[in-house]
Parts: sequence; C-alpha cells; structure tokens
Amino acid sequence: MNISSMKHGTGRRKTAVARVYLTPGNGAIVINGRPAEQYFFNKEHMYMVMQPLMATANDGKVDIKINVAGGGLTGQAGAARHGIARALVAFDATNLPALRANGFMTRDSRMVERKKYGKRKARRSFQFSKR
Repeated sequence: MNISSMKHGTGRRKTAVARVYLTPGNGAIVINGRPAEQYFFNKEHMYMVMQPLMATANDGKVDIKINVAGGGLTGQAGAARHGIARALVAFDATNLPALRANGFMTRDSRMVERKKYGKRKARRSFQFSKR
C-alpha cells in the first residue's frame, strides 16, 4: 500500500466513529478486519456504506479500509458513509459537489437525549396520582 496515495476521512454518527482509509484499487472494502458483507450483513447498512461510492461513480475503483467503534450497526454504517465521503473529497476534490448534493458531507447531529432528574426517562414523567 502506497502511503502517499492513501487518503483518510473520519466519519461520525450518534456515538459511532469511523476512520476510513482509501487507496486506488479494485473495490475491496474491509471493516474491522472483515469483508464489508460479513460485517454489515443487513442490506440497508451495506447500501448506506456504498452510497458515496455510487454517487461519485467510484465503486470498483478504490480499496477502502474502515476501523469503526462505538454505537450500534446503524450508527456505524452512518459513520462509515460520512467517513467515506470525506475521504473521497480528499482523494479527488471534484467529488465534493455530488457528495454535498446528496447530503453525505453533513454530519447527522441527532443524538440520544439525556435523562433529566425527576423524570423516568428523558421526557417521560412518573405516573401522576391525584389521590
């Protein structure tokens, strides 16, 4: 692997963080040491990961190595998509308009709301009893 041609991007979603390393190649995607199809066995998650590559017509042209940690599989898939989009822009700046138009460059800022004191959950109150 040629270090000078390697580009990287960091993606985040909920509490998941993905470090993406992109090199010219034949389209192999490895996530945490496993092939992407084995890691994201759900087709929707795999589709999320492939979206930036399909939007820029780079599927089959680059090898991707992803280290992802934290959160669940949906958050990890979203983090991987964000990281791949950032790495594709570092790889070739002409990819930016297509990725931005599809919303892949924007971090999804939705997080779980914290629990407040005096409440059962974040917003749910205890059952009210008049008598």
